[in-house]
Amino acid sequence: MPELPEVQTIVNQLQKKIVGKKIKAIDIHLTKMIQGISSAKFKKTIIGSKIIGINRRAKLIIINFSNNYSLLIHLKLSGQIIYQLKKFIKIGKYSHLIYYFTDGSILVHNDMRQFGWVKMIKTVALEKYFQQEKFGPEPLDKKFTPEEFKRHLAHRRGGKIKPLLLDQKFIAGIGNIYAQEACFCAKILPFRIIKTLKEKEVIDLYHCLIKILKKAIICHGSSIDDYLDAQGEKGEYVSYLKVYDRLNKKCYRCSGLIKKITLAGRGTYFCQDCQK
Repeated sequence: MPELPEVQTIVNQLQKKIVGKKIKAIDIHLTKMIQGISSAKFKKTIIGSKIIGINRRAKLIIINFSNNYSLLIHLKLSGQIIYQLKKFIKIGKYSHLIYYFTDGSILVHNDMRQFGWVKMIKTVALEKYFQQEKFGPEPLDKKFTPEEFKRHLAHRRGGKIKPLLLDQKFIAGIGNIYAQEACFCAKILPFRIIKTLKEKEVIDLYHCLIKILKKAIICHGSSIDDYLDAQGEKGEYVSYLKVYDRLNKKCYRCSGLIKKITLAGRGTYFCQDCQK
């Protein structure tokens, strides 16, 4: 599933590509991807409107329109949002939603596994929606300091660290890949109980998490499975991954063996020697 770096990459690219463009038409090939309203009302709400802004909250792409509505997009496991110029249009069997702009370019929403969704909501209701979803703080927000991270951890002292990082009510946007990488970077076992973490370990984990997320955004994310950026290209952060998907390979840091367990239902990799 695309995580914060992948979604932020798409948002950054779409901000440059489609802000200011007007929707001319929409093709809907899979109606179940549209939540809350009919396909006819979905089209009526968007067609003729101009895109005035694009943002992210947690793992959601937010497209703001000139008619005071916003489109929420969740890519889930295999979703892709690809921008294409008129002369390079390529539509496949998994292209379920296609937005046509008045200049001839298009935005294609692909989803092989069909778990993703889109939802229309009035722009003024966005904040209420996010409050109802109870998303945690954004890790790259300037307000999310080491002290704020410690404060949040203090309320979850009995939990295990990696599953907590995946909890969108604790921190928004973190997923399985970057939670494992952050734990490895901080030399913390992903199944450590939070109350056993020393203050230095907590601070190290905070800085590792922020550093990894920022680097992953620069690299346009990690292309694991189906992820492509908005230009249809693979993210390059895979070459920087230190522990994810490296079962029985030597640790880059200490040459110990990378092990894998299932933790809170998710495959979890770690070094049995240098993570404590």
